[in-house]
Parts: sequence; C-alpha cells; structure tokens
Amino acid sequence: MAAPCPPPPPDPQFVLRGTQSPVHALHFWEGAQAQGHPVLFSGSQSGLVHVWSLQTRRAVTTLDGHGGQCVTWLQMLPQGHQLLSQGRDLKLCLWDLAEGRNAVVDSVRLESVGFCRSSILAGGQPRWMLAVPGKGSDEVQILEMPSKTSVCALKPKADAKLGMPMCLRLWQADCNSRPLLLAGYEDGSVALWDVSEQKVCSHIACHKEPVMDLDFDSQKARGISGSAGKALAVWSLDGQQALQVRGTHELTNPGIAEITIRPDRKILATAGWDHRIRVFHWRTMQPLAVLAFHSAAVQCVAFAADGLLAAGSKDQRISLWSLYPRA
Repeated sequence: MAAPCPPPPPDPQFVLRGTQSPVHALHFWEGAQAQGHPVLFSGSQSGLVHVWSLQTRRAVTTLDGHGGQCVTWLQMLPQGHQLLSQGRDLKLCLWDLAEGRNAVVDSVRLESVGFCRSSILAGGQPRWMLAVPGKGSDEVQILEMPSKTSVCALKPKADAKLGMPMCLRLWQADCNSRPLLLAGYEDGSVALWDVSEQKVCSHIACHKEPVMDLDFDSQKARGISGSAGKALAVWSLDGQQALQVRGTHELTNPGIAEITIRPDRKILATAGWDHRIRVFHWRTMQPLAVLAFHSAAVQCVAFAADGLLAAGSKDQRISLWSLYPRA
C-alpha cells in the first residue's frame, strides 16, 4: 500500500487587505487586548503604520511619520503605550498611543540607510537600551533611552571584514547580567558582542550569503539565522559565551526575509522570497508546513502570544494563520 499523503496545508484563518502597499514589518501588541484580541501593527513601503483590530479585521488607525519612506521595523515598549517605528527616512519614531493618541513624542536620527532593523532591551525600568546601525558601515550604535545617550559604538577589528550589520538582537541571560548583542553580518557570519566590554565574545561563519535575520532562544541558548542563500543555520551558545554551529537546513529556494520563534519556543516560521511561509519544529527542525498563499515575496512574520501567526507580503496582503495550537 502506498503511504498516505500528508494533509494539504491549511488556508489562512483570515486575510487583511487595505495597506495598498507592500508590507515590510509586523508586530503584535498584547497590551491593548480588546475582548481577548491582540492588536496588530503593520509597516508598509509607503511609510504608513496601520493599526489593525483582529476583532473587526479592519485598520482602526493609520500612523504617518516617515515621509513616505518604507517602514522596516515595529516594536512596542513593554511599559506604557509607546510604539517604536523605524523607516528608510533615517528616522526612528517613538509614538504615544495611550488613550487614543497617535502622536510622535520623540525620534532618533539614524546614520545608516541599510536594511538593518534595530533592537531593544527593555525590562520594567524607565530606562532601556537601543541598538541601531551605526555611522560607519560596519558599526552598531548602542543608545540609552529615553535620554538618547550614546553608550558605545561596536565596531569590528579592521581586518575582520564582516561588512554591514544586517540584523541585531539585544538580550541578557537575566536582569542582573550584562547586556549582549547578537549581530548577523553581510559576510554571512554571526557575532556575539559583550556591550559593556565593547568586544566580540565569539564569531562564527554560518552562511555564504548575507545574514538577513536571526532569532535567539535564550532559555535553550540556541539561535537560528537565515540568509540570502538556500540554508537556515542553527547555532548554540555555551557557558563560556562561545557560538557553535549545530546544523544547517537546506531550503528549496534562496532568500529568507525574517525568522521568528513562537513565544512558547515550540515552532518557528520563516518569511521567504519565494512567496512561501515555512513552519518548523524548533527542537528538531522538522519541516511542518509550507504555506503557499501569497503571490509575491513574504517579507515579515510575527507570532502573537496565543500562537496566531501573521505574515506580510509584497503582494500588499497580511495573512493570519492558526497552526499547531499552543498546549
């Protein structure tokens, strides 16, 4: 008897239309839950941030702060009702969204026009840390916020030839430990920086093409990166802060725009240049689903705390998926 065919991948639970522009950034906000529904922010090539109600499945507000230039990154601060948006206009905007407001209350001027998204490290404190692409092409600038005080510039040694930073992830093992930065570079490598010491703790060659995005599971001390090439790389961090490549997963087609591990660390999703969303089991890297809904490159993926997956595409649509419900 022939082996049973795997079930076909599901259809999206629903689709959001109305950005009228390619979607480059997505971010869920659980803090504004209306009757159990998180809010979804999307950033578009036209420079607008749409605020979507997942209850009505419509945009409730549009934020216009980037002068028509592409929005590449969105992040809520853990305290209060403040949203960060990064645009190709070399500006990072801080929005106050409390009590129906939608005003830019501060901004940071960026020095780099590249595609590198910023990263924050913010606990429950009023002060938080921001990593942004720096003035030099290979630099990362670390700022203390909200004062915008420069902490340091992380610049590789001249002979390292890493190229531009392409993706950043600030983190710390616990609230009392030193801040660390994982950075993926143009040469295909990933570096771990000790921010306080301004030094590279470890550096590994993961990819033959530029690293386009990475995500890190601090509980398992394990991360994953995707590139402009055809492979995902899984790597780990030992107690001596040394990175080690654990394995690679070959893809059918090249190009990963974003990778995100679900908050429960059971599965992960990738946004593919080949119009596909791919879902993997995080511990084993077993492929679970290939979601072929979009008609152009998928440029961003995000998970809500309840496991809902959103994907944004160059085809101007945002698809939402309910896959492998959280236990």
